[in-house]
Amino acid sequence: MSEKKGKEIEPIKIGYARVSTVGQSLESQVEQLEAYGCTKIYMEKESGKKTDRPELKNAIKALREGDKLVVTKIDRLARSVRDLQNIALELEAEGVGLVFIKEQIDFSTPSGKLMFTMLGAIGEFERDLIVSRTSEGRERAKKQGKHLGRKGQDEKEVKKALQLYDNRESNGMSVSDITKLTGVPRSTIYAKAKELKK
Repeated sequence: MSEKKGKEIEPIKIGYARVSTVGQSLESQVEQLEAYGCTKIYMEKESGKKTDRPELKNAIKALREGDKLVVTKIDRLARSVRDLQNIALELEAEGVGLVFIKEQIDFSTPSGKLMFTMLGAIGEFERDLIVSRTSEGRERAKKQGKHLGRKGQDEKEVKKALQLYDNRESNGMSVSDITKLTGVPRSTIYAKAKELKK
């Protein structure tokens, strides 16, 4: 904060641009962010699935109350509805706005706040849908005479369990949830996940 009395710091717009691979260009995003009035732009070449995105952290740290974080598209910032909610809540707690240029969403406006509320409902729906589909798949398998116990573990179920495990941050499912839904034991999930990392 400035020590000079009577001189308030003007709110600024900070941009965040991201591409998934080193070969992709950030140029188009940077141009859009500059045209929107961003005075500082943080650029990242990281997969959106990675939880540790250093430049995003730096951008958030640089923001002060009243400032706005500007991104060209939602998928440049968030991996899922849940991830978007978490970031938006963190910014809101600091009094910082969040803007998406393509979608024309500004979370500091009444319509933007309504959109944020709707995102919460979509996040719940998304999680319930995953649970419902997995349960239906298990029921179909049982009717077809497939046994998904430890002895005759279905490879498809193991694969499904590993996919849910890899995306547990975005789908909000715990290992216990995945075990209940797929019938794949917790020990198998951990062992297979460890094998894939080697």
